[in-house]
Amino acid sequence: MVKKEIDEITGTETTGHEWDGLKELNTPLPRWWLWTFYATIVWAVFYWVMMPSWPLINDYARGIRGHSQRAIVMQEVSALQDMRGETGKALADASLQDIQSTPSLLEFAMANGKAAFGDNCAPCHGSGGGGAIGYPNLNDDAWLWGGTLDDIHQTLLYGIRSDNDEARIGDMPAFGRDEILDTDQVRDVASYVASLSGMETNPAADLANGQTVYADNCAACHGDNGEGMTEVGAPNLTDNIWLYGGDLNAIVHRIQVGGGSVMPAWVDRLDPVTLKSLAVYVHSLGGGE
Repeated sequence: MVKKEIDEITGTETTGHEWDGLKELNTPLPRWWLWTFYATIVWAVFYWVMMPSWPLINDYARGIRGHSQRAIVMQEVSALQDMRGETGKALADASLQDIQSTPSLLEFAMANGKAAFGDNCAPCHGSGGGGAIGYPNLNDDAWLWGGTLDDIHQTLLYGIRSDNDEARIGDMPAFGRDEILDTDQVRDVASYVASLSGMETNPAADLANGQTVYADNCAACHGDNGEGMTEVGAPNLTDNIWLYGGDLNAIVHRIQVGGGSVMPAWVDRLDPVTLKSLAVYVHSLGGGE
């Protein structure tokens, strides 16, 4: 039988363990700690019985309560879908103008449209609709194909120069590349176009000749005064808003190569409610008409 040893300083029994002359005291744990520890064991057993906890081969023990966080989430998602379904149906049945004038529908359309814009439009137009070279800025209220709700909705549905039969079509000829105009004519008309918005022109350009070239080749689409025509997507040349760059070299290049950007048709990619929501949201960015 091991003889008990009492520490002379503390009067506490030792465990018999000693390291480098230091003896371990057999100090019991506080009772409150022990009772807390026992309570956690009881709680764990209770939890195992009441709640899902034990994995099985193909499933898991669901517990007496049958609680499932996933089921709760699915119920909440289903309830949200039902709520959105009702609002979405109202949105589908309403005109764009009614959506804009009805606060509850407008709130839903703006939230839905913003989310759809981020998923589908932001890669080209930017997260805030600011655009980039070749991709229109949707904040400046300069709309190539018209800025009314109906115009924007039409553009979203069928796109621009897309493969849809209803797409908006309007190409600018490659005046330089196809030798419709010679080098001097391209130089002169580019400077004349730059002058319409107060930009610096080429000192060697003949603006009078440029005006004549413009009247003969450009006015049919851009208008006699250069203010553009939404019917064919021809931009306003007087507002100093440029899709492909706002300097003289960019204007010369565009006259040389012509062409235009392509926007896909979304009618077969997004549902009608989302397309209406997008139209309302995009219209709000630039104010529209």
